[in-house]
Amino acid sequence: YILMYASIPMLAYGIQPYNNNIIVIILLTILAMYSGYFAALIWNDITDAEIDKIAHPNRPIPSGRISSKKFFHIALFFSFLTFIFSFMVSFWCFIVVIISAFFVAIHNKYLKKIVKFPAYSEIFTPLQWIIVVVFGYVAIWTTISYQHSIIFQMPLFENVSTSVVEFQNMIILILFTYFADNAHDLPEGIHDFSGDMKIGVKTYATSFGKKNAAKISFAMFIISGILGIILYFKTILSEIFLIPFIILWIYTLYYSFNLLKTKEIEMEEYGAIIGRKGFNYFILSFDLIFM
Repeated sequence: YILMYASIPMLAYGIQPYNNNIIVIILLTILAMYSGYFAALIWNDITDAEIDKIAHPNRPIPSGRISSKKFFHIALFFSFLTFIFSFMVSFWCFIVVIISAFFVAIHNKYLKKIVKFPAYSEIFTPLQWIIVVVFGYVAIWTTISYQHSIIFQMPLFENVSTSVVEFQNMIILILFTYFADNAHDLPEGIHDFSGDMKIGVKTYATSFGKKNAAKISFAMFIISGILGIILYFKTILSEIFLIPFIILWIYTLYYSFNLLKTKEIEMEEYGAIIGRKGFNYFILSFDLIFM
């Protein structure tokens, strides 16, 4: 995760000399995003405790290794660290975290269990990772000025400086993040099918069936790979990114395609494997951006 969190502000900063200020911004971004990751992970375990009793009985709460109350206090601690580190980056990064935390809290605690819109839960789940992309770009945009920049002047707080090209690059990376993350979320939703059905969570699998969810996941893997290649052409990324990325993409597509051919009775078990391979594809793609 460290390479992932560092890769985004580094991509936004581009190929130019690094000074102490930029290095500090990158380090604070890593700390903010890492603590935010742990906070989100624990909050999700707390809100999904009933689902995990069926789908993931070995997780900390359903297995009895830790109580919900103790996990709650740990989540508060990591949330506090996230707020502190984000504010140290910039006021606007702090605002990004506040908005994200509010949405994630409402989504995990209430919306994904009560909203009846088909696949609602998995449509919005990737937003938690999109925030990482937005945070990384905003961290740089509030630190440096670009040539031909668009400057948003903010009284009392840092100005936000970007350019049309950099804004477009952020949008491409956001779209890649959305499809790459959702592509692996859907097989995990297939794995969690029984628990989600019991609680009433609207995933692609519970809304459209496991077979259709596998097809949508495969399509999302394809789209994410195309977006990754577009990102290579639009940004400073080199063949050091492109070649291993394409190999990783094809490898993941192969396993995703196998999920399509799996018998429906076996899909819940195989979904966990594809979900893990898809998550590795997602994370390793950002590691390649760092390189």
